[in-house]
Amino acid sequence: MAKDTVEVLLEGGTATPGPPLGPAIGPFGVNMMQVVEEINKKSADFKGMKVPVIITIDSNTKEFEIEIGTPPTTALIMDELGIEKGAHEPGAEVAADLSVEQAFKIGRMKFDSLLANDYKHATKEVMGTCVSMGITVDGKDPRDAQKAVDAGEYDDILVE
Repeated sequence: MAKDTVEVLLEGGTATPGPPLGPAIGPFGVNMMQVVEEINKKSADFKGMKVPVIITIDSNTKEFEIEIGTPPTTALIMDELGIEKGAHEPGAEVAADLSVEQAFKIGRMKFDSLLANDYKHATKEVMGTCVSMGITVDGKDPRDAQKAVDAGEYDDILVE
């Protein structure tokens, strides 16, 4: 059973049979529209962002599997807040404020590629990224927001 792997970088939810996807998988003889539809379905949450896509093709049966990577946490935070970049001097200036709900949403999006074993810890990892970006969480230092998560203050928001 021979398997081939094709990796492409595509904008979420907008794959087409044209380049770069078409020329990359055309030679394998898979159903192009099925591949495009599945990529768009799986990457719809990342509209407007470039995501790594890995297509594994069985060259005998022409069956395929699609795996969507996620953009870096910093890119998801900036997209969620509609900002171009973080603070020049994190700690001295604040670039923006992320709500706990937004941190939770990003934690869910990144969950498969994080070290966290539940959404609560995934949310805390996202908050940790905010520290280096100069972004507050719920109006406070992200480290204080992480402590509040540990204390159970956001348990009503952070439901699995």
